Amino acid sequence: MSLKGRIKTASGILLSVMIVSVAIYCAAARVSKFFDGDRAAVMSAAFTISKGNYCAKVKVNKPEKKKKTDKASVPDDESVETKPASSDFDSSYYNTFSAHKSEQTYPVYTKKLTGGGIKYENFYVKNNTDYKMDIGAELRSELGFSPEKNSDIQVLVYHTHTSESYLDCDVGYYYSDYYPRTSDNRYNVTAVGEEIVKELNRQGIGAVHDKTLHDSTYTGSYYRSCDTVEKYLKKYPSIKVTLDIHRDSIGSDTYKVKPTFTYKGKKGAQIMIMSGYDPFGEYDFPNWNYNLRFALRLQQMCETKFSGMTRPLYFGEFVYNMHINTGSLLIEVGTDGNTLSEARYSGKLLGKALAQVLQNTA
Repeated sequence: MSLKGRIKTASGILLSVMIVSVAIYCAAARVSKFFDGDRAAVMSAAFTISKGNYCAKVKVNKPEKKKKTDKASVPDDESVETKPASSDFDSSYYNTFSAHKSEQTYPVYTKKLTGGGIKYENFYVKNNTDYKMDIGAELRSELGFSPEKNSDIQVLVYHTHTSESYLDCDVGYYYSDYYPRTSDNRYNVTAVGEEIVKELNRQGIGAVHDKTLHDSTYTGSYYRSCDTVEKYLKKYPSIKVTLDIHRDSIGSDTYKVKPTFTYKGKKGAQIMIMSGYDPFGEYDFPNWNYNLRFALRLQQMCETKFSGMTRPLYFGEFVYNMHINTGSLLIEVGTDGNTLSEARYSGKLLGKALAQVLQNTA
């Protein structure tokens, strides 16, 4: 080979090495970003079978061949929710071990979403507003309500997106026909609300649970749930706290993320407490600061009692029925990548933390 040919060949090899090196570097950087970054996405809109033993009783068959999903392609801060197109959405529940002929499988990534935003002592706040928040001062300020030491109903738990549901088993994948909504209250987010209410009542805090299906059609669900809450406030004037319990969604059509923590050796779904802001009176929400103080106290208590339970508290310019009273919050319990068992466990722990906040304030 001539000198000119050898130089040309060497140049081609060197160029190829450089291209491959750059590609490897970029992929590594993106994977690192996925695992290190805070992917706490805001809002989407968002199983154990008896005693949580369903998975243990079923032989886990190997899934069909998966379509490869490169973790490096997972974007940050993406929340995807499949919304019902009409009132005729599937009323059944998803079963991992039923027939899924010709269905593709996709991965579920476990992720502990901590950090991001402002850190105060043992918890984080993601402030997406222009409000200069002094977290310590807010925690020291009075709440907008006074819990009573009696048996009156003081807490209402309800669900604007009642049909939001979860995976039934923790197998690390889901099928492409997974539709995370059902009107069956044994398997949707009302099962989480039930755990919260049971624990509050067990702790001596009077609580009531509404299971009305508000999202048979997605549009107008907040108006319908607001009407429901108003009826309860009229029936039980003693109600101080109204919690709208949802299920979030993080991922895309080809992967899901389940925010998870462990307490006493048991996995739970991380929760995200949301508190609204109305600086210009657009939402008829003048007392938003009281709701924020309540949210901060609950966030702090959850992390104090059950470390790792919370994603950063999300403070943003929205209302989502929080104008109803000064003890109104929206709480996302897990995502559609979590199992109902994990979400129910978190519901129980959330009930314990909320009871502690109310008892300390009374």
